[in-house]
Amino acid sequence: MLNSIKTGWRNHCAPLVCCLLILIFLISSIVVSPTAQAHFNLNVNLRVIHVSHEDNGLRVFVRLPMAYLVADKLGPEQVDGSREPAPFTTNAIENEQLVHYLDPVALRLDPAGLGKIIVDGHEISANGQVLLGSLIKLRAYPALQQVPFATLSEAGLALKGDVYQEGFEATYVGDTVVDAEIFYVSPSNSKVGSYTLRSTLKPDLPLQEDTANLVLDYLGSDTLTFRLRGLLDSPVEISRSSLQAFMTFVVEGARHILIGIDHVLFVFCLVLSAVTLKGLLWRITGFTIGHSITLSAGFFGYTLRAAWFVPLVETAIAISIIYAAVIALSKKRREGGVIVTTLIGLLHGLGFSFVLSEILKIDAPNIWQSLLAFNVGVELGQVAIILVSWSVLLFLSKRFPARITAIRWTMAIACITAASIWTGERVLQLVSTVIT
Repeated sequence: MLNSIKTGWRNHCAPLVCCLLILIFLISSIVVSPTAQAHFNLNVNLRVIHVSHEDNGLRVFVRLPMAYLVADKLGPEQVDGSREPAPFTTNAIENEQLVHYLDPVALRLDPAGLGKIIVDGHEISANGQVLLGSLIKLRAYPALQQVPFATLSEAGLALKGDVYQEGFEATYVGDTVVDAEIFYVSPSNSKVGSYTLRSTLKPDLPLQEDTANLVLDYLGSDTLTFRLRGLLDSPVEISRSSLQAFMTFVVEGARHILIGIDHVLFVFCLVLSAVTLKGLLWRITGFTIGHSITLSAGFFGYTLRAAWFVPLVETAIAISIIYAAVIALSKKRREGGVIVTTLIGLLHGLGFSFVLSEILKIDAPNIWQSLLAFNVGVELGQVAIILVSWSVLLFLSKRFPARITAIRWTMAIACITAASIWTGERVLQLVSTVIT
């Protein structure tokens, strides 16, 4: 009797329970979102570092969020709930919340004080020795009024002018960016080749691990662009390797599709609806061609720039998941849909382009190599999803042949549920954008 119960559980209940757990996980990952506990917002989450090799060291231009520099320097909370402001900031209460503004007066009086935080927070080593850095120039801007910083020449021009322009109004710390020029002297007073970069800034901010870092390394007329993520608290070696620079964008492309659950679910639904591997490959090829075209076109600005366009695309992507999941439930249509899949690929490519344009400017050096590398990474991530999904479904179909239809239905319904929630959220965002 006991063996019979165990066998029944394995053959009938276990696979369905696993699928229901997947459904619960998908819904909870969408509905439940963590709330930020930090006092400072990180509204600007991009750090750009230009490194120029000179005869006796490295000239570095860095742009980063001001919140990175002062968030960990807020005074302790007092009995009455008040706090001493962080350096170069003022505190205010708005809507019963503590908020932080840049203090322009303090910054103009002591730009070197803020510059020291930047210099101390960025460590460069070469040949086993830490290079001595000294601040040359510093400027700050409200994020919406920052000047171009995509190339070495633009970075140099960005540092020309007042520390904080008189016409700028005081703004939130989270909406302020700081530019700095730093010179790191080579101990041997000779040109530096490869070097190690590390940031010791630990602002303890929400989303700090998602910080997009671009390191552009200039040696003569040759420029390499590296894409890194996070705080850079672990040493990163920057070499004169074109392959290393290329691979940083490959990793970013793969990472984006793997953490972008909407893209993952669409590819999974394609696998879920496939009867043969050949039919799946045809549809995946169409999807790849489609998103490769619009990834490039969207990045270079050959699409609409209206505020409502991004939420419209994101809404359509969510609807495409529902469509693919419904197809997965229809046996008669599992082998078709190559043209439709290609068109949906065009849609998803726009989503990829929005992400890439946030971290890479059109006039940045090596733009085509970076774009190609990002696309390669997206494809590798897509291949990984396909291999894992196909293998799991193949295993389940052999292990539980009598239950595979129920398993497919449960997985498809989970995808439909998740995508429906996204659709509702994104429609609301779209409507809000249109009416405002």
